[in-house]
Amino acid sequence: MNMSENDFLLQVQHLRKYFYRERLFSSDRKPIRAVDDITFSIRRGETLGLVGESGCGKTTAGKSILRLIEPTSGQIFFKGKNIVDLNREELRRLRPYMQFIFQDPYESLNPRMRVGEIVGEGLEVHRVAQGREKVEKVSEILMKVGLHPRDAMRYPHEFSGGQRQRIGIARAISLNPELIIADEPVSALDVSIQAQILNLLMDLRDQLGFTYLFISHDLRIVKHISDRIAVMYLGKIVEMADGEDLFRRPLHPYTQILLQAIPRLKPSGRTQEGPAREELPFHSLEKGCLFQLRCPHSRERCRMEEPILLDQGEDHLVACHFVS
Repeated sequence: MNMSENDFLLQVQHLRKYFYRERLFSSDRKPIRAVDDITFSIRRGETLGLVGESGCGKTTAGKSILRLIEPTSGQIFFKGKNIVDLNREELRRLRPYMQFIFQDPYESLNPRMRVGEIVGEGLEVHRVAQGREKVEKVSEILMKVGLHPRDAMRYPHEFSGGQRQRIGIARAISLNPELIIADEPVSALDVSIQAQILNLLMDLRDQLGFTYLFISHDLRIVKHISDRIAVMYLGKIVEMADGEDLFRRPLHPYTQILLQAIPRLKPSGRTQEGPAREELPFHSLEKGCLFQLRCPHSRERCRMEEPILLDQGEDHLVACHFVS
């Protein structure tokens, strides 16, 4: 499908974020490549799911895109403007259009502030509404996320985990952003509450036209909310496709393992666990495919040459020398 530049709200090109660990009595500053040359785009109104095991770099990628942490290199085009080149004041003016929902709904909320202050802070800082107008707007926002206007006078500790995440969502949508990056927004919640929050996010997207980058380690959740899915492994995207296509024909061995690990119900009604999950290895390979040590199909070429993302048809991209 041919897409014009204007069809994309976000374009991430060759994004890298490296961290350096100082070693005592050593000048060696070998980087930890948390995000290592990832490229993707998100269309307006679309939800792209970014999935992978803990430690693969998903959260670092999300925070780097919004410059909550500074990327090492790469380009990030939001509405056609490269935000990497923006100074602090220019970035501040763009902030209302890009918001972040954090994983832990308690840690991300200031316990000393009332809910009304938390949700209304952005309105005041960016001079959208003040005084009585701000109070009315906060009440309206709280109702959009399933809370009551009188909740504005309460503190975060007075709410359940699901309600606190609704407060976090209310804060994120208060400035009517165009892009929302949701970092594991339901992973800290009970399963019964997860569905409610996911449905809320989808309803808000449909009603208000939000564009999401939805980060999660759980493919079941990502499938439920995403139009397209990108699979990340050790700082790199190894597969990216339409959500239905990815589940119907997973092509990368890592994606296949993730899908096999999804718990399934036996005919008896009991949950059948997938293969045991291995610990994500430290990013230490100097060459070749990063997945070679865990891949059941690894060959000599995999040890010598790093695969690149290639289109296998229908915009299904895979980084594997031997697509199965």
